[in-house]
Order: sequence, then structure tokens, then C-alpha cells
Amino acid sequence: MTTNEVWQAQSPLPDLEEHLRRIAEDGYTILPNAIEPDFVNEIDEALLTLEHDLGTVPADNLFEGLHTTRVYNLLVHGPTFQKIPVHPNVLPVVEGVLDPGLLISSLSSIAIGPDEQAQPVHADDQLIPLTRPHVPIICNTMWAITDFTEENGATRLIPGSHLRDEPPNPLEPYDDMVAAVMPKGSVLVWVGSVWHGGGANHTDRRRVGIAMNYCAGFIRQQENQQLGIPPELVRTFPRRLQELVGYSVYNNLIGHIDKKHPAKVVLAENEGVDMVWDLLKA
Repeated sequence: MTTNEVWQAQSPLPDLEEHLRRIAEDGYTILPNAIEPDFVNEIDEALLTLEHDLGTVPADNLFEGLHTTRVYNLLVHGPTFQKIPVHPNVLPVVEGVLDPGLLISSLSSIAIGPDEQAQPVHADDQLIPLTRPHVPIICNTMWAITDFTEENGATRLIPGSHLRDEPPNPLEPYDDMVAAVMPKGSVLVWVGSVWHGGGANHTDRRRVGIAMNYCAGFIRQQENQQLGIPPELVRTFPRRLQELVGYSVYNNLIGHIDKKHPAKVVLAENEGVDMVWDLLKA
């Protein structure tokens, strides 16, 4: 047996209903050891190579981090990253929070380096003008490519903050935050209304995570997937990944192109692309 086969034999799928209950009550949950060790290592190696090839350096603002390295639009950078959005131990949990019509909002890496300070507290849906609290419209995941500890910058969250009637003030400190401590290969899942932020890194090694973020199929994605990923590359994706990047319609209606399914217009896909008016034919 390979390492992955042994891991899969010992690790059942997440307890979906329990995780959904935690998300509803606390706003987040942790899927322990959800990702195969070989795949975690594959991601880590691919990311290091990509950062080197792109000459990636930290940003110049406090939100992204002065000592944090980020790479955006990872789906254009090879098959390793294309396996992330559809992982069977993670996607069903996110679908349970939103629904199967969800979309990829963004896929990026976040490597918090030594001496980084804590990120300002924020909510991922903070810029969307909706009365709070509201139904989940964003559900994000953070994949632990290294161990996440309180010392190296584990994501910090305020449990239950998704139920508050206001967003956080990024300029204020909050003393009720908890660190999402989890071993390498685990995944943190949270709704977009939860108050959170990356932690400070007080170690001599970087904390590496993959931010695999989703949104409801009826709102705009954070990263413009249709313009950011060439159609010729999308044609090579599995059908479910094509749907997740936006070559789909929500409830057989939202997102059509002149009454046609975008997969049919742009990708020449004919299987399973019915529109609402097709379903209502006599």
C-alpha cells in the first residue's frame, strides 16, 4: 500500500453533520488530518517552486502582511492546485454551508514569515452591504501545509461572531479571539461573517496555508475566475471544477449568456447544461 492508501484506510470522511452544527453555532470548524500527507507535501513543493519562479515577495501593506508571501490565482499554475477545490474531504462540508451551486471565490497561498505581526481583525463579507446577521454567502477554508500553532501565526477567530449585528473594527484589539491550532494536513472551515485574522509569527519558520475560498453562486467572486483563467485551460479541467470557477448557472438561471449555458457557449460542453426554460418545456 502507498502512504496515501494507508492514510485513506485509517481516516474516514469528516462527520458532516457534526461539522455543520459547529459551523452554525461557532461559525467555524476544524477538519483534522483531512488532506493526504503525500498531497500536502506535493502542494508544499509546488508552492516553493512557484514562489521562486515568480519571484514572489511580501506586499507593502499591513493587511496582506509585510513579512507574508502570497500567490493569487493558483488555478493557472498547474494540476497540483487544480485538485484543491474539489477535494472530497472538504468540498462536501462547504456545500453543506452554502449549497452545491457554490463558486470558487479565490484560491491563493498565505505564507506568514518570521516577525510578522497579527493581521487586522476582519470579516470576509465585510464589504458586502447586507444587514447582519445574514445567511452564509461566503465559506472559506484554510489548509494547513505546515503545523498551525499559537506561536507561528495560526488563524485567530472569535467564536459566534457571525451572529453579531455589526462587522468588526480592524483598528480595535479583541481579547476573545482563539487560535485555530491544527496539525499539518488539517483544514479550517469558517463562514464569511466570522471575525478573524492571521496570527503573529514569533518563530523562525514560516507558517504556510492555502486559502481555498468559496462563495454562493448568486454573488460575485473575489477573484474574477472567468477573466483570470484562459478558456483553453478551463477546457482541460474536470467538469466539476469548470462549474466551480463559474462556467455554470445558479438554479439553472443566474449566469446565462443570451439564454444559453456558459459551458455550452464558451467551452462547447453539451452534457448536463440545461437552463430553467429547458426544464419547463411542455
